[in-house]
Parts: sequence; C-alpha cells; structure tokens
Amino acid sequence: MADGPLVGVVLVSHSGPVAEAVAALATGLAGGGATAPVAAAGGTADGGLGTSAELISAAACRVDRGAGVAVLADLGSAVLTVKALIAEGDELPDGTRLVDAPFVEGAVAAVVTASTGADLAAVEAAAAEAYTYRKV
Repeated sequence: MADGPLVGVVLVSHSGPVAEAVAALATGLAGGGATAPVAAAGGTADGGLGTSAELISAAACRVDRGAGVAVLADLGSAVLTVKALIAEGDELPDGTRLVDAPFVEGAVAAVVTASTGADLAAVEAAAAEAYTYRKV
C-alpha cells in the first residue's frame, strides 16, 4: 500500500441495501489490510428506491482523502444524477470522476485497486476493465 492518500470510491444505487451490500462485498474482497475508503449512496433519504444528490454528495465528501473519488452507478437516473453533480462543479470534491464500469465487478476492481495506493486513472481503468470479465 502507498504512503499517500487513497482514492475514495462511492457506489450509487437505486437501492440502499444494494449499495451497502456491494460496498461490503468489495471491501471484503479487497483483502485483510487497510482498504480504500468506500461509501454507499443508495436510495432516497427516506429509504425508498431512487437516487439522492444529497446522499451522493455526502458520500463523496466522506471518502475524499485528496487523491480523487471514483463514483460507480448502477442504472440510468443514478448516472444522470452523478453527471449533474459533476457539471454543477461545487457539490462534489475536486477530482471526482464518474466511472463507466459494471456495478458489482467494477466496484470490486475499483476498491481492490484503490487499496493498493493506485491513482484515480488506474482505479478507473481497473473498474472499466471489468466489462471484459467472462463468466463462461
């Protein structure tokens, strides 16, 4: 692991339990040592299905350590919400990037890679590479 700050990872899902479960899975598979900061931003503030700009912003601020924040989203409106926050420019920490990757496999790859001390570009590349994972 690197001596400097780690890239943070935010997992945005329409479901709070799904975001939390994927965060737990990715963190668990990252190994026994210290892992990159990970936060789930799932569902709405009242616990319903949907996305919340406020929950996403708060999660990004919680994981920001100055090395950038990789955000993975599950479905359409989650992606649109993250894109809108990035476009606004003042709702997310500097160095926040929406990563085009499959949600579960990409999250695992992002957290594992970030936990090694890799930079944001490497975290993004590892997560995006998950599109190529074959299961049969």
